[in-house]
Amino acid sequence: MEEQLEQAIGIRIRKLRLDKGLTLDDLATASGVSRAMISRIERAEASPTASLLARICAALGLSLSAFFAEEGEQASPLARRPEQQVWRDPETGYLRRSVSAPGTASDVDIVEVEFPAGARVSFPPHAASHGMTQHVWLFDGELEMTVGEVVYRLRPGDCLFMPVGEGHVFHNPGNAPACYCVVLDRGGR
Repeated sequence: MEEQLEQAIGIRIRKLRLDKGLTLDDLATASGVSRAMISRIERAEASPTASLLARICAALGLSLSAFFAEEGEQASPLARRPEQQVWRDPETGYLRRSVSAPGTASDVDIVEVEFPAGARVSFPPHAASHGMTQHVWLFDGELEMTVGEVVYRLRPGDCLFMPVGEGHVFHNPGNAPACYCVVLDRGGR
């Protein structure tokens, strides 16, 4: 199953890149991810980390949710849990579920995340994500969010709003998984 997903990720990146008329060098420059790494991902020889995949998606003008949506799928307003796309970051083990229905006209993506104890993911500033915003709503566990120079400690029920393009760090300082929801708004793009 993971091999199939890695292959599907590679095929999707290559198709999106070619549809936009981008070379590997163009995408590498736009995303800040090396040409060699993008090539390895496209050939399913490497699994992208969450940070790398987010940078590639931003350079392609997509959110992670839009990237994982089934292409050409008939838009339905209902996204049943068994049909929602799930992806595990190979570096941290965090589990990401695209909750919102793919293929709708909405500029909002809803993502459920299970973030392992001690895990940390950094999303560096990226111009392609400027104008996008997100709310991070913590359900269980602890979450430490760094936005610019400011560190926020979230407890269950807390919700943090932030711009996406300025870069941020997700960190779970606790001994248990953190479960949270990300509501991403691409509307400002």
